[in-house]
Amino acid sequence: MAGEIFNPNPVVFSASKASGRKSDLSAHSLWINDSYSSEDEADEVIDQDEIYDLIRSIYDPEHPNTLEELRVVSAPQVTIGSNHVTVEFTPTVPHCGMSTLIGLCIRVRLLRSLPDRYKVDIFVKPGSHQSELAVNKQLNDKERVAAALENPVLLDTVEQCLVNAGLRGNM
Repeated sequence: MAGEIFNPNPVVFSASKASGRKSDLSAHSLWINDSYSSEDEADEVIDQDEIYDLIRSIYDPEHPNTLEELRVVSAPQVTIGSNHVTVEFTPTVPHCGMSTLIGLCIRVRLLRSLPDRYKVDIFVKPGSHQSELAVNKQLNDKERVAAALENPVLLDTVEQCLVNAGLRGNM
């Protein structure tokens, strides 16, 4: 992404090993699969580790590292309720200009992967960003998210961040 780099030297951690679970989510097409019925969705239980597996391999828009490697996301930052998923993420620096884009990538990945019955909320970890309230408002406003995804340059950037999402352990 062109422009100013907000964190030129992020701390990079080694990625943890894949959970070893074969998620039902990765077994189904994200868009069309005739053999997958809504009856299957009703019985499907999704846990914290499955959500974390979906988002851990998203690439940071500014660095060639995943959100897991930069410790932007972790399993304890994922909360699951009845048809409700909340993800809290931690930007690498308090003035990170990419926070909204990172949150948008997480939202797109989950909306493409989870059954429609799930509501997804994305938040910046409290106290970790100087514009926390503004970022949270943008990430959880359907109209703002839709408008952002209509921008072809922004959508292309999101797609680049998601290019290897879900391939963890298969690369």
